[in-house]
Amino acid sequence: MNLEQIRQLLQDVKTGELHIEDAITKLRHMPYEDVGFARIDHHRHIRCGFPEVIYCPGKATPHIVEIFKRLAQTGHNVLATRAGEDVYNALAETGAFPELRYEALPRMIVLQQCREEPAETDGFIAIITAGTADMSVALEAQVTAHVVGQRTKLYCDVGVAGLHRLLGHVEEIQQANVIVVVAGMEGALASVVGGLVDCPVIAVPTSVGYGSSFEGLAALLAMLNSCASGVTVVNIDNGFGAGFTASLINQKINQKAAGHGHRH
Repeated sequence: MNLEQIRQLLQDVKTGELHIEDAITKLRHMPYEDVGFARIDHHRHIRCGFPEVIYCPGKATPHIVEIFKRLAQTGHNVLATRAGEDVYNALAETGAFPELRYEALPRMIVLQQCREEPAETDGFIAIITAGTADMSVALEAQVTAHVVGQRTKLYCDVGVAGLHRLLGHVEEIQQANVIVVVAGMEGALASVVGGLVDCPVIAVPTSVGYGSSFEGLAALLAMLNSCASGVTVVNIDNGFGAGFTASLINQKINQKAAGHGHRH
């Protein structure tokens, strides 16, 4: 239930169209719903702008299905991350989610019940990958941003080993409101991009690399020590966190631009 639905509910009680007991029934799961094995946060959308997201690893499939059902009943979009195809099949077999889809490469389950339309501005999120091997993490960021209604543009395989590939897109990338840079190996791409743009850069180190990359630790440390001032860093392979943070930044910029003119 979002703020507008709460306002309407209170208005219906005020006008007598809804009995108080019926309103209590609608509100009984707020702010959270205790289902025994989980306490589902139904106020997350009101506080943070998007409902609770299901992180699937470590959870039993029946528990994921039940949490997914409870979140879907609110009418909001539902997102499950790091989900195997077996979890998607279990959800699909219920027949309760005709709009359900599975994004195989980023391993995300999406139920898009309400289409969040991007703001009518020029602002967008640029998502840049160093290599094709970083694509699953980049798509996790992109799917997250799309589900919360943000515009994105994806620039793939433009790492520093062939810097001319990036330079061919610099003018367009410089128009972004916020940039997500996804890179493994030595993680240098984030610093390069950070030195070319005037907007926030969110660096995502990936676990891509040979032995001494230490499953992304080398890229993480390199990004944390970036000489580019505008670079901040999320955890290894955390495309979801980068996509969500970029969306919050872009949303604020777009809201301001819609009211006071464009940034560029």
